[in-house]
Amino acid sequence: MTTAAFWKATAERVVRTFAQALLAVLGAGSFGILDAPWTAALSTAGLAAVLALLTAVATGGRGEGPPGPGLTESVRRRL
Repeated sequence: MTTAAFWKATAERVVRTFAQALLAVLGAGSFGILDAPWTAALSTAGLAAVLALLTAVATGGRGEGPPGPGLTESVRRRL
């Protein structure tokens, strides 16, 4: 949890989760861009991002979960 690679991967996961939640809320109602409930959508996406960060921090020190794949991560193969 004290490595730069951990925080880089965590930041990617947080941003990805934020974007997914935002698109889910906005896409669910098929709103026009001016009619979209931006406050609720950003609030929901922000909460999802915080939960992704807390999950990464809570499990990061124990080495749980797979290392990737992600845009900044490489897939590890077992030989």
